[in-house]
Amino acid sequence: MIPGRIIERKRDGEEIAGVELEAFLRGYLDGSVEEYQMSAFLMAVVFRGATDAELATLLEVMIGSGAVLDLDHLPGPRVDKHSTGGVGDKVSLPLAPLVASMGVFVPMMSGRGLGHTGGTLDKLESIPGFRTDLPLDRFTAVLEEVGCAMIGQTAEIAPLDRRLYDLRSVTGTVPCIPLIAASIMSKKLAEGLNGLVLDVKVGEGAFLPEFDRAIELARTMVRLGRAAGVTTTARLTAMDRPLGRAIGNALEVEESIDCLRGGGPVDLRTLVLELAAEMCVAGGSESSMDRARSAAARALDDGRAMEVMERMVAAQGGDVEWLRDPSRRDVAPERREVTAPRSGIVARVSPLALGHATIALGGGRRRLGEAIDPRVGFELAVSPGDEVRAGDPIGVVHAADESSARAGARALESAVVVADERAPVLDLFLDRVAG
Repeated sequence: MIPGRIIERKRDGEEIAGVELEAFLRGYLDGSVEEYQMSAFLMAVVFRGATDAELATLLEVMIGSGAVLDLDHLPGPRVDKHSTGGVGDKVSLPLAPLVASMGVFVPMMSGRGLGHTGGTLDKLESIPGFRTDLPLDRFTAVLEEVGCAMIGQTAEIAPLDRRLYDLRSVTGTVPCIPLIAASIMSKKLAEGLNGLVLDVKVGEGAFLPEFDRAIELARTMVRLGRAAGVTTTARLTAMDRPLGRAIGNALEVEESIDCLRGGGPVDLRTLVLELAAEMCVAGGSESSMDRARSAAARALDDGRAMEVMERMVAAQGGDVEWLRDPSRRDVAPERREVTAPRSGIVARVSPLALGHATIALGGGRRRLGEAIDPRVGFELAVSPGDEVRAGDPIGVVHAADESSARAGARALESAVVVADERAPVLDLFLDRVAG
């Protein structure tokens, strides 16, 4: 195998045979293929795409580069969920304990904030003491004990994916459907799952805003999952406005707690119940979506889901009293209310603008490894379609200092557009891919 020749052939649109592609990928792991050569190959994939056979080889080598969990001893189905990311998307936090309370084991490996979107790990780590860096044996023990566990990707799982992802993040090769699909599915298929539910976001705040590209990604991932023997379903959901009302790590945890206690914003609860139903049907613990939705609603409203959340937090080193007592939660020192500049109808709430503004407040990273302030962010008081009068509150900025609060207020004023007429918005649920 000559690395330069592999790159040239991919550049010219040729299909790389499985044995050659495997040798190239393994060469990158052992150092015989250089970083600059892999960078060139990834860029060729961005422009030329990947055939089904190439994608299957890439996925197989990614999974085989590390450990694969064996969870067959668990007395129930194992189902996970993955979101392609959005602004205010805190669904995983209430969803995992909810589904675990319904008899399904949820081994969830999540990520940190990426670009303008928040990360599940960053949200969880705003709970004092909560550890997302558990080794696999402790992760499995928490899963056995509680029914769900939530950690980051470990060094043992798909190390080739970790190296490729770091390289893609600095070489302009992130927004490529075959590479995105392989990256997501390599981690999920290493978790020892029976079922997987994918939440693929569509709209301004999504990584793939266009419906056509989002559904292509959904179909690709569903095909890969089912080829591996895992029941896989994808839902395409709206991200043309933030999900829920809270944006920012600790604020989103608080909203998740409200959801687990039977409250919270309607759109968040609706999405959590729908994905919980999909997970239960994928795992075979419920026979229909209607029955599963009803069972999930009961588990939220009667406290069972919140009980599992508290047990998981305790098992992963977190402060359970922080969950129970709002007075124990550290809040941002500056809060600034922003009001509507005129009367009319909220035509738009820009998730992209608010995602970037949260990073500017310190709630996200501009550089790899940068510390974040979990307290900062936004609480929205309006959604698209709401009628407002001049001077009505449209949201609150949570900031670390007065200067940041002023900048956050300007960002919120720009992100919320008040007009004379309603503007079209996406339905919360746009499509479903199941095979």
